[in-house]
Amino acid sequence: MSCQLAQTTVHGYFDAELDAERSAEFEQHLEKCGECRAAFEGIAQVRSLFQENDLYTHASPELRARVRKELPRTAGDARTSAAFLRRGLLAPLFAVLAIAAMSSIAWLLFRSQTDTARVTAELIDAHVRSLQPGHLTDVQSTDQHTVKPWFDGKLDFIPPVSDYSSQGFPLLGGRLDVLGGRNIAALVYSRRKHLINLFVWPAANTGISLGNSGSRQGYNWTTWRSGDMQFCVISDVSASDLHELEVLINR
Repeated sequence: MSCQLAQTTVHGYFDAELDAERSAEFEQHLEKCGECRAAFEGIAQVRSLFQENDLYTHASPELRARVRKELPRTAGDARTSAAFLRRGLLAPLFAVLAIAAMSSIAWLLFRSQTDTARVTAELIDAHVRSLQPGHLTDVQSTDQHTVKPWFDGKLDFIPPVSDYSSQGFPLLGGRLDVLGGRNIAALVYSRRKHLINLFVWPAANTGISLGNSGSRQGYNWTTWRSGDMQFCVISDVSASDLHELEVLINR
């Protein structure tokens, strides 16, 4: 099952609308696909959000009796009836508006989480691909004055490039990579014989501002935004090593 097909199936699986065979197939896919797991968890969060917020309460028998006593009994009470009707209509109207507002917030939260998970998954895949023979660098050099000019004309931006050999993060080179169908810069560093990919791209290129960290498939990653640029470092080194490199880059 392709990931694209699974994304259209996750809602049906969550609502128990799939038959036994398709449910079993999707469950196997869910174990391997971080993007679909994030989508499934986002839907669950939306449902929990509505369940945790009690937006509707049934009137008690005492309240119903009191309301009936206040109902107008004569034609002369038309104004009272109109006022009572307005009060009766406003309450459910406000409830509908509250539900609509919460739905919008929940959807934006779900969409943001899904987009973040997608971008993170793409970058981890790019890191794994780079570890294959012949894929690590397009320009191999420890000289930042060689690597940085290499990107000129190949991207619509020039990434910041520095060598941190004296701090234990020597520069190995750089290459072009792809995120969301757009070319981005990838700078390669090492740390005690471990490889680190630093991905750099203009934040406006994806419309997504990442600012978090995590671990997946044995790789640690952390992302941040500085000015108009978005950064993401990924490696199998410790999270503290990645944080140390982040501090160096942001100096």
